[in-house]
Amino acid sequence: MSLYYTQKLLYQLNRDPLVQRRLRDDFEGLLAEYDLTEEERSAFRARDVGLLYVLGVNGQLLMHYGALIGLEWSEYLEAMRQGVARHGPVRAGLYAMTTAPAR
Repeated sequence: MSLYYTQKLLYQLNRDPLVQRRLRDDFEGLLAEYDLTEEERSAFRARDVGLLYVLGVNGQLLMHYGALIGLEWSEYLEAMRQGVARHGPVRAGLYAMTTAPAR
């Protein structure tokens, strides 16, 4: 169920200026409000779009988060590729990979 809360946080970050402000001003307090795993919290702390992708976050939500944290489109796409290279195939969600990507 944790993927739901990860995506809920991203959805709210993408749409709510007050949540965006909390990202800057009370980051740990914001994270504490969501039932996230430590791996998900670490991904947010590191702004690791690739790990969030591998964890199963929907690309539409992730794309807007990437823009929010200042990633250019090409950087966003590369972050997802590097996420798979570093963390393995997408584990859950719509983009779950049933086979390892070609290297």
